[in-house]
Amino acid sequence: MADAKREIERKYESDDSGLPDLTGTGGVADVLDKGMVDLDATYYDTADQRLAAAALTLRRRTGGSDAGWHLKLPVAPGVRDEIRAPLSDTVPDEIAALVRSRVRCAELVPVVRLRSARDVRHLVDIDGALLAEASVDTVTAERLIGKGGSTQWTEIEVELADDGDPAFLDQVDKRLRKAGVRPSKSPSKLARALEQTGGRRAGPGRRAKPVTAGDHVLAYLREHRDAILAYDPGVRRDVPDSVHQMRVATRRMRSTFRTFGTVLDPGVTGSIAAELKWLAGELGLDRDQEVLAERLTAALEDLPPALILGPVHERLTTWSNTRHGSARDHIIATLDSDRHLALLDTLDAVLADPPLLKKAAGKPQKVLAKAVHKDLAKVSRLVTEALDLPPGQERDVAVHEARKKAKRTRYAAEAAIPALGGSARSLAKSMKSLTSLLGDHQDSVMARRTLCELSETAHEAGESAFTYGLLYGHEERRAAAVEAELPGLWEEITSGVSV
Repeated sequence: MADAKREIERKYESDDSGLPDLTGTGGVADVLDKGMVDLDATYYDTADQRLAAAALTLRRRTGGSDAGWHLKLPVAPGVRDEIRAPLSDTVPDEIAALVRSRVRCAELVPVVRLRSARDVRHLVDIDGALLAEASVDTVTAERLIGKGGSTQWTEIEVELADDGDPAFLDQVDKRLRKAGVRPSKSPSKLARALEQTGGRRAGPGRRAKPVTAGDHVLAYLREHRDAILAYDPGVRRDVPDSVHQMRVATRRMRSTFRTFGTVLDPGVTGSIAAELKWLAGELGLDRDQEVLAERLTAALEDLPPALILGPVHERLTTWSNTRHGSARDHIIATLDSDRHLALLDTLDAVLADPPLLKKAAGKPQKVLAKAVHKDLAKVSRLVTEALDLPPGQERDVAVHEARKKAKRTRYAAEAAIPALGGSARSLAKSMKSLTSLLGDHQDSVMARRTLCELSETAHEAGESAFTYGLLYGHEERRAAAVEAELPGLWEEITSGVSV
């Protein structure tokens, strides 16, 4: 079984390869010599180095206290989540799953072997508590694919203790710099090994600054294709909000294909947008349930205990846990499916060789603004239609349609911000406010539907349905409040639009 650890560390280079005395730095009372450790790690990747391109590292390491398989996922500069699994001859299934969206059908092969002689020191405070581990690593790297090659270097590494304050590393950094120690130019040992043995630099390269309308649209699409891939491990690990963020990235890509049909050929992108809609729907099974559970739980907690008749808390918890478990299983199966992996391949292909139309070469200020205005006009029509309808199911559907088009307009405005500046940013902000309000309305519709189902189940079990009725009435009032607020917000938005 794999486990996870947040790793916060900094790497340095020194001409004399020594570790300066850190006693007194940031509360360091003593520096304890923990001796030498020999580490032997083989790093795995695809032949075209897809993991390295995404700043991911996968290794099998022996020696030290944590021998086994390690997958490192970037979180922020100097911060990575390390997923660990016990030592075995082949890549463990739970580790392979976390890189499937990158690797897909390619084979993971040994690419680099790193052998390190590590001189370990513990930095402790006055009570002997560990603040950080500092080490001097003498590294020998051997390239295992291509033309081969080897290299050697020495580096200093300082890793913060579990639950330590990252500010401590700032103080250590200041002390090391004063002693002539320089931050490493490479983000990891693997990156340095690949650079110095003829491989490409790990991590994404710089992309050219967008100039044309097509450039801006493609830049936005690449950003969210990358987000889909980046959130995949978090979804599999059940990291909070990862499903939501992956779904949003999927929706942004789909909306962009549909909005900018004069830039990218809809004859090519239409089928891709349909597949993105499918993926967003699969991801929504868990997210929608999560939102509903939070909403109903909060409403229930606001009721006086005397008005909660029957095992309402227990029934709601059971409903939530059952739905979450089955939804998670479904999502993982979706991410592992041939259909999803084929979609990722298609996204890569269309971004590498985009089906650009004539207007893609046009000025972004003109082409993008026209597309955004077209979406905004659709929102205006739908909001007007919803306001003209009486309260009821037909209005609920109309409000939901207006919300979906408002989201699309928001994403279109976001894509146009680098070209249009403040006006697009203001529109995106306005559409966010509108979708938030209309989203509360849709959540109320779904909550009432769920309360009816729970009430029926409770009634069949001989339990009181009184509390479910109270909550239903509460949701009706929330929806009515949204409908009352909508005209004023829409007037405010339309009076300030100037894209």
